[in-house]
Amino acid sequence: MMKSWQQSLIEGVVIPACPLALDENGVWNSRYQRALIRYYLSCGAGGVAVGVHTTQFEIRQHGLLEPILKCVADTIDQEETADQQVIRVAGLCGDRRETIAEAGLASELGFQLGLLSPSLFSAMEENQIVEHTRAIAEIIPVFGFYLQPAVGGRVLSYDYWRRLAEIENLRAIKVAAFNRYQTIDVMRAVEESQRSDLVVYTGNDDNIIADLLTPYCFSEAGEPRWMAGGLLGQWAVWTRQAVEMLEAIKQVRKQKSVDLDWLSRNIWLTDTNAAIFDASNEFAGCIAGVNEVLRRQGLLPSNRCLNPKEALSPGQSEEIDRIGIGHEEEDAWITSNLDRWLED
Repeated sequence: MMKSWQQSLIEGVVIPACPLALDENGVWNSRYQRALIRYYLSCGAGGVAVGVHTTQFEIRQHGLLEPILKCVADTIDQEETADQQVIRVAGLCGDRRETIAEAGLASELGFQLGLLSPSLFSAMEENQIVEHTRAIAEIIPVFGFYLQPAVGGRVLSYDYWRRLAEIENLRAIKVAAFNRYQTIDVMRAVEESQRSDLVVYTGNDDNIIADLLTPYCFSEAGEPRWMAGGLLGQWAVWTRQAVEMLEAIKQVRKQKSVDLDWLSRNIWLTDTNAAIFDASNEFAGCIAGVNEVLRRQGLLPSNRCLNPKEALSPGQSEEIDRIGIGHEEEDAWITSNLDRWLED
């Protein structure tokens, strides 16, 4: 019997935030876009998020949103096995009218969840954001999103998250606050909602392993709540290792203690993310950094972004050289499968 996307979402899976495949001249390459999706599914990823930050919000100005959503949906249809539904997440952004239109399009194309971009939230009161979310949830199940202010998000209160958790068709929340206090606010709000069908996914690329290994408990008698999985730009690269890591973490959660090696791995992964996301330059080369790793592996034709101002920062390529050590096994596996993934 096929495992439903709802069941997979609750159990916890790896959801890569899918980049955009562009040739050196800036033209979208659907062949490489399909290859990237095949790579993620071959790695064992339980879902794919598209139309999000790493896919580049400018796709909307270039008329690429619908073609890319359709390309990804069609590829998943072709590659999905009989065992498990792939979770399909579509990024949604714009004003109320635009977001409603994108939600309708995503739903028509078979996407099960809409991840709301916080792009408008800076100009809205918290109660307005809740009502905005409620309106979208009438069209498609919603993946809430806490985004750090450094890349366009804003600080939101515990009360906001507690009210958001009351929206029945809110099915998950991605926490990418890059802040412990704000992450705890979300976890406490979800725990106190007493909803077993509402899950939290880490988007804190700077603290992935620690997020997934932390039992969040807010009363002596309460059962701990875990972050189920992750929806991450970091997991758009070296995805097979991410899948193996999440499965290992699920086993560790059953124990009473955590080996210190996991804390070392958390630092190693955060250091890796700092190079790819260009943390030293306030994330200016974030998307280009993800693209560059995939370009080196042959999974993208270039590291090009739609916005010509978005490119690798000075010294970022050398930082990616440094953190590439230790990934040779997956790189070799990609090379051995690349021709098959690139087949039309």
